[in-house]
Amino acid sequence: MNMPLSSDNLAFGQAKHETPRFADWRMALKTIGGFWAIYSVTVVARAFLGSDPGTILVNKLLTLILGVALTLLLYIAIASFSRDGSMRRKAVIAGVGSVLASIVLASGLVLTEAKLKTSKEEFRFQAREGFVVIQKGDQVRIERNAADPVVVTMPRLADLKHKDQLRIAADTAVVWLFFFAAWSAVYLASVSQAQALSLQRRAAAAESAAQVAQVRALRYQVNPHFLFNTLNSLSSLVMTGRPAEAEEMILKLSTFFRSSLSLDPTADVSLAEEIELQRLYLEIEQVRFPRRLKVEIDVPDALATVRLPALILQPIVENAIKYGLSNTRDKVTLRISAEEPLPGRLRIEISNFGGTALKSPRKPAPPAGTKVGLANVAQRLSARFGRAAGVEHGPIDGGGYKVAITMPSRNDA
Repeated sequence: MNMPLSSDNLAFGQAKHETPRFADWRMALKTIGGFWAIYSVTVVARAFLGSDPGTILVNKLLTLILGVALTLLLYIAIASFSRDGSMRRKAVIAGVGSVLASIVLASGLVLTEAKLKTSKEEFRFQAREGFVVIQKGDQVRIERNAADPVVVTMPRLADLKHKDQLRIAADTAVVWLFFFAAWSAVYLASVSQAQALSLQRRAAAAESAAQVAQVRALRYQVNPHFLFNTLNSLSSLVMTGRPAEAEEMILKLSTFFRSSLSLDPTADVSLAEEIELQRLYLEIEQVRFPRRLKVEIDVPDALATVRLPALILQPIVENAIKYGLSNTRDKVTLRISAEEPLPGRLRIEISNFGGTALKSPRKPAPPAGTKVGLANVAQRLSARFGRAAGVEHGPIDGGGYKVAITMPSRNDA
């Protein structure tokens, strides 16, 4: 039953895939905590350089609380007003928000300055005029030679004119603007990096899925290709009046298909398992050519556990029999060998040789196949290993043909 698409359906689909508004809150909290932790460390270090660290720390506590709250509000504004995910929109909101946050923080510090505790720290220095200037809290004491000291009490910000308060607040806001702008830059850079990594992971996943699909499709080509050739062989036995051999071939064919079709199309098998599958197939062909087909397999035990794509040798072995036996009436040897010419490299050779080529120009042409053969093997190796694998083929001196495939050697261990 088909359900018509409506605006409600579309809205639901869009909402389902929409990124949550505050999905990156953990990352935001980490950056906020990191920035204000650095500020706190510098404040503590400065406080303990003086003689009254307690007062300084208490006075800076308001700045810390108000600053953290404003930074959280800045994050909420960025996340709330840029739900489309546009980095440019986020940057604009971050810039405007940083200006507003710095103004609010500076204004708060100016308005609460009268409630701060007076520090007991004392600063003493020698003026160029020879006076000794001593500053303690909001009082400045000037000691002069042969004269009474002059004590000056500095006015609080609340005692200044509104214009002067505004100027001081503006100077303070400029300082804090760089702080909020720096946090915004770090946060936006983190968001951009997270988005880039997410896109990279999704692209890698899509590429991997496409590769798996390609490998699966190429692997599925092997079964009908093999079945086509085997049915040709079975048909030949029936037409030549050899029912016993045909029955034996059917039994071996069922065994082969039980073994090969149970394999995962994208899975790897050991070289020993692959060779065993080829033995089953060659036993089927030896039923058809009991006197003309000789099989030699030379695989060192040390390479038995090396992994390779399942049935990667099948089309090559089929072609070796198909074209090797169709061109002669003599005995033909099919040889499969494997070696590790270099550490981490596997080389497998399938060759057929022996027999004298038929001289009659009217010899029957070999039966038409599905045209899979070497092309399938090359494409599967390319999809699986890229340029790290390859296929070489060509005639052998003295008659015959050889196909060699190379690929990375990966062991079970």
